[in-house]
Amino acid sequence: MKLLRVGTAGAERPALLDEDGTLRDLSGLVADIDRELLSDESALQRVRAAAAAGDLPVLDGAGLRIGPPLGRIGKIVCIGLNYHDHARETGAAIPEEPILFMKAPDTVVGPYDTVLVPRGSEKTDWEVELAVVIGRTARYLESAEEALGYVAGYAVAHDVSERAFQIERGGQWDKGKNCETFNPLGPWLVTADEVPDPQALRLRLSVNGEVKQDGTTAEQIFPVGEVVRYLSQFMTLYPGDVINTGTPAGVALGHPDPKPFLKAGDVVELEIEGLGRQRQELKDA
Repeated sequence: MKLLRVGTAGAERPALLDEDGTLRDLSGLVADIDRELLSDESALQRVRAAAAAGDLPVLDGAGLRIGPPLGRIGKIVCIGLNYHDHARETGAAIPEEPILFMKAPDTVVGPYDTVLVPRGSEKTDWEVELAVVIGRTARYLESAEEALGYVAGYAVAHDVSERAFQIERGGQWDKGKNCETFNPLGPWLVTADEVPDPQALRLRLSVNGEVKQDGTTAEQIFPVGEVVRYLSQFMTLYPGDVINTGTPAGVALGHPDPKPFLKAGDVVELEIEGLGRQRQELKDA
């Protein structure tokens, strides 16, 4: 299933994109696309049955904002330097274990919402990423294969980053990752049954129509199942938690000088095979 949330920011309603590409209203069946729904298999089965029977009302999508596909996100855990090609372009050593950092849930915006260039920023960068959404409480998982069974679905994430804040201002990476609007998510949450191999997805990103990133999740150093297993050794993962799994080569930081960092007026478009497309215009904060 392709689950999404539509409407004005803070007042989104649950919806579904059916196999014919028709937008369907889920608000009569579920309250939201959130941790309660993802952890309730009987509710998900009711949604599947209603979709298959054609019983869901049609929504007119004209002029309707698409919001983040997941409400009330618990936490966002991110994996740094998780692609072989990205590590090579930045001259970084291949990590022996996953590099972890966090993004606050309030960085999440819709896939077509404005992204704000922070005040004082000189090095705002792009990163297309595969987002993993957890569907079952995970603690101390024993294998990567087991861990994949805890995944509810997948989405496109844009891990916007301010590199000077992240790298040159001391302390943790978090200050360059948690600026307002720095995590567009969506358009859909695609349930895991529709993504048979999360290590075989193509990711692309362009800036002002010029392709900057064109990679594949096959390049991940730590695959999705291993990332979920690893994280469960250090923290409890709950339904509705999100994991951003890293970005392939092609970020501005990896370009030769002068590096083409983002500025107000730029348009970023990104997509992952089968998971949909995003488009954001940048403006000054």
